[in-house]
Amino acid sequence: MIPPRVHLHPTSFVSRTPLPQRFRLAQFLFAGLCLLASIASASPPPRKKILGMYIHQHWAYNHPYAARTWTLSDWRGYLDGISRLGFNQVLIWPMLENMPEPLTPSDTANLAKIAAVIDMAHRDFKMRVDIVYCPNVSAKNAEAAKYTFEERPFFYTDDRVDPADPVAFGKMMAWREKVFRPLVAADGIFIIDSDPGGYPGSTKLDFVYILKAHRRMLDRLRPGIEVVYWAAHGWESYGKFYSTGDVGLLGGRPEELRETIKLLAPQNIEPWGIASHKYPDLADPLGMSDRVLSLNYGAIEGEPSSPFTIYGGTKAYEGGKREAPRGAMGNSQTHCVQLPNLFAFSRGAAGLPLERKDYVAFANDLLPGHGETVVAGWEELQGSDPALMKDAAARLVAIGGAPLKTGPLAGLLFGDPARFVDDIVRQLHFATAMYEFRTATLATPSDPAIVRRTFAAFIAATERWQGKHGYRNHWRWAPMQEALRGLDSAQLNATLDTLRWVSDKGATPFDRVKNGLAELETYTPRLITAMKQTLTQLEKTDPQSSQ
Repeated sequence: MIPPRVHLHPTSFVSRTPLPQRFRLAQFLFAGLCLLASIASASPPPRKKILGMYIHQHWAYNHPYAARTWTLSDWRGYLDGISRLGFNQVLIWPMLENMPEPLTPSDTANLAKIAAVIDMAHRDFKMRVDIVYCPNVSAKNAEAAKYTFEERPFFYTDDRVDPADPVAFGKMMAWREKVFRPLVAADGIFIIDSDPGGYPGSTKLDFVYILKAHRRMLDRLRPGIEVVYWAAHGWESYGKFYSTGDVGLLGGRPEELRETIKLLAPQNIEPWGIASHKYPDLADPLGMSDRVLSLNYGAIEGEPSSPFTIYGGTKAYEGGKREAPRGAMGNSQTHCVQLPNLFAFSRGAAGLPLERKDYVAFANDLLPGHGETVVAGWEELQGSDPALMKDAAARLVAIGGAPLKTGPLAGLLFGDPARFVDDIVRQLHFATAMYEFRTATLATPSDPAIVRRTFAAFIAATERWQGKHGYRNHWRWAPMQEALRGLDSAQLNATLDTLRWVSDKGATPFDRVKNGLAELETYTPRLITAMKQTLTQLEKTDPQSSQ
């Protein structure tokens, strides 16, 4: 049940005020007094521009596709590769929030690994390292303890803490301080104003208090760690989304974000900065543009998204170019399959041209002598012609039959060039099968036997690729969804209908949002199961169709 909100009244400041009201009122009065100070007097000194990469570890799937499975050797190779492309910073979400108390052995091991990564990045690659800490997320200890770090589903094991509840919030911060202690060599922490944080009815002042509490925590651990306000959807807007389930409230209005910055500026939380989700000029009207880093979310890869290599277009390249005064940052979910867009982002940030020959040169730095074949495979993945896809796959299979030499960007291959080639082949087979199935399903008139045959082939190709990477979550692919809807299967359509952020299950909008997010963590295997069951039903209508 959602706790009632505490409402302050100007006459309520008396000694007998209940603790939650005094707690909230103290926040209000403190911020009000601080707003009298000038917000322009706290500008940090000029900094070297950042080219950063956000290494997201939320979703649990197989090695090396999910970053939470990476070994130290994987990390070294990846950092080496991106540093050669010009990156000088990494932002890591190490999933501290839903680590249970006490820690499991796998959680302890992961903290030690991330601490070693921070040291490695500083020492060997001269990189800045920041850590993501979600604003008010804590663990359901009993649930979280059932899983290893590598397999723990986030939205089944997390909870939200009301920042206006001093007991619950204080307990959360005390545990955070213990868990963060091994990572105190980090340069900063990024705290987002929304997904997956937030609380129904919470205010911008609450969020500013959260940032202030983290500043105090960091000062106890190691003064000088920067607090970065990650300005995304807006704290109050996300709280309203939790209160109503209305996705139309999301989006991050610049006015709300600037109001939050105005509240934050006088709080004396130096050093601090701003990572803007959408607006490189977010703080320009406030005279604080030099605090802003442009976090161009989704320019390289959408998140969450099923692993599939993206090549071409302008989104990644323009994302790299779209920098704020402190620089630009990209993000990826499945780093080992998004190498073309990683390269494109780096070229845009460097102001360098991006033509096909540049991609070929990049691919040759991965696999010398095979750049043309690799790029041809990437190109066909973006198309819809099964014949061309099959030809590209055959050429890749041919080069994978012999030992593969690697080039200066070998670290981006995670120690296995054959896996890299096989991944492109599997994706090509998977896309080929989907488009053949789609053509059969949408034909007028359609041939039921061909539909069943191509549907079976698509399911088999899906299982071969999904079985390798193991991704289980949100999967949106418009051509596939159209083809599956074309089968007119009630069972399959019911599963497709669960691709949503807000569930129809739950007593309150907050419950329905949380249930919707949790349901997404099992969406892909549920969809594959529904596909297989639908095929079985189709084959029952004509036993000869499976011959």
